[in-house]
Amino acid sequence: MKVIVKCFSQVRYHLGKDELVFHLEEGVTTSDLEEKVREQAGDLLEGVSLRVAVNQKYTPEAVELKDGDEVALIPPVQGG
Repeated sequence: MKVIVKCFSQVRYHLGKDELVFHLEEGVTTSDLEEKVREQAGDLLEGVSLRVAVNQKYTPEAVELKDGDEVALIPPVQGG
């Protein structure tokens, strides 16, 4: 199945991309996907908490992904 990951703020900065495309097996959850993204970033996202949204709705816990889902990884808001 194909899942699109939208990258914001620190995630986008450390990966150098606004969007990632993953081809995954059935049964993969948002937690599994977050782990894959963190692996791509090496230790650059260590200690950064991420909120996860699937198809523009926040998910407080891991959910199983479906083909065509759009997942957003959103770090804490920064500003000054």
